Amino acid sequence: EIVTLAFYCYYSPFFQLVSSSMLDVGKWPVFALLPPEELRLIRQACVFGSAANEAFYVTVNDEVFALGTNCSGCLGLGDLQSTIEPRRIDVLCGKKIVSLSYGTGPHVVIATAEGEVFAWGHNGYSQLGNGTTNHGLTPALVSTNLLNKRVTEVACGSHHTIALTTDGEVYAWGYNNSGQVGSGSTANQPTPRRVSSCLQSKVVVNIACGQLCSMAVLDNGEIYGWGYNCNGQLGLGNNGNQQTPCRIAALQGVNIVQVACGYAHTLALTDEGFVYAWGANSYGQLGTGNKSNQALPTLINTDKERMVEVAACHTSHTSAAKTQSGQVLMWGQCRGQAVASPHLTHFSTTDDVFACFATPAVTWHLLSVDGDDYLTVAQSLKKEFDSPEISDLKFLVDGKCIHVHKALLKIRCEHFRVLLNETDEDAIEVHQFSYLVYRAFLEYLYTDSINLPPEDAIGLLDLATFYRESRLKRLCQETIKRGISEDNAITLLSAAVKYEARDLEEFCFKFCVNHLTAVTQTQAFADMDHDLLKNFINKASRYGAFKN
Repeated sequence: EIVTLAFYCYYSPFFQLVSSSMLDVGKWPVFALLPPEELRLIRQACVFGSAANEAFYVTVNDEVFALGTNCSGCLGLGDLQSTIEPRRIDVLCGKKIVSLSYGTGPHVVIATAEGEVFAWGHNGYSQLGNGTTNHGLTPALVSTNLLNKRVTEVACGSHHTIALTTDGEVYAWGYNNSGQVGSGSTANQPTPRRVSSCLQSKVVVNIACGQLCSMAVLDNGEIYGWGYNCNGQLGLGNNGNQQTPCRIAALQGVNIVQVACGYAHTLALTDEGFVYAWGANSYGQLGTGNKSNQALPTLINTDKERMVEVAACHTSHTSAAKTQSGQVLMWGQCRGQAVASPHLTHFSTTDDVFACFATPAVTWHLLSVDGDDYLTVAQSLKKEFDSPEISDLKFLVDGKCIHVHKALLKIRCEHFRVLLNETDEDAIEVHQFSYLVYRAFLEYLYTDSINLPPEDAIGLLDLATFYRESRLKRLCQETIKRGISEDNAITLLSAAVKYEARDLEEFCFKFCVNHLTAVTQTQAFADMDHDLLKNFINKASRYGAFKN
């Protein structure tokens, strides 16, 4: 017998994003001698050094290990001895590392979950921020001007370091021959100093370093650069070095959300998924189809697919990007070849590009690594979702079956706890909610994540509101934010208002104001509800959107 339930429905067409697989550290030769049982314990890793011959990794037990040639004591082991076998860095064990970067000395800098900064390795230019030029053989807390700050992100150039705090402030120290510390001079900076000037009252959300330059993205989408600029890597339209941050005026009206720096080139990702590039281009690393340097940001042709990540590393001339559908593109110097236009790969992550094609084959950021053999509880549950083998309940939606487990549904959702205590049927038919939306909801109960594009996430937001699933509602809002564009912004704003998602409503409103001209020319704007349109115009006016 089939029990029939009727629910209010918001229909969404089917589209499911393929989740990216986690990276296998086996792509990096420095890990080749580690036994399989050790590899399975790694959850974070970083490969660096002039020949990708040094590495760190963090285990599931928060133990930190290092191996490699140990140039300038960069492994943090307390000596200068190279090691082919991993050695534990006791002072870092138990610290939860949230950001890691390295220079070419090399020096290494990390930020922990507590907001502390530790640095060690080469210090010939005071890039460790301790006021001396003595190399650091063990990780030491960087305290000057940072004791009362919580650092969330660090970035290193060849011999300088910058750090971003929770307050949106940037601190810099180390080598400053080209103004890369942003202090207004070219004197080396021995301890952390706040980068102020025109960033004084701004909120920075993302940072990156080239060899001799620094970049910062603001919460309003503006991007600033300072330091070496002889290849145009600051994007200012000239080749003059800058000793203080300068806004890239050519990107006025474009909202940047991420920046990545190569050796002497820069990549920037916009809130609509476009990629701009500028700077050195002798290896085609700008992806423009030629090898001419560009002193101004140039829009890269990525076949109109939305990008969600850009990747570059200050040690190489390689560029990479990932699309919304999970495809990975690469260009620039790729194993000695100059690839002048974005090239589609079979890789699942941008990390793979740097492992297989960059010179040296280092990691461009801190890696997160999953083991293949051992399944956690969460992974086991995910594997059993919609598997008929051991399920004891199926939902019939739009004529299709979704196989689930009663016990898990009762544990995870109050709605199902009540429903399944009132019936012992093994099949429930659902009308009105679409298959896509209902399947995404059930999958969320197994995985704690959702795999839907923004337009379909609106339907799931409706269901989450109906079932009073507050966390699912927040996830839907985040998914919608990541997929907003000029074409769908009004539709998403309308949904946010309808489902009383205040944070999402404010986000969509600000996006619409930032892209006002284009948004007002869409069909969705023309079809906008009268009351919503009136409120939008009033609020936009108060926001200053119509000032000359």
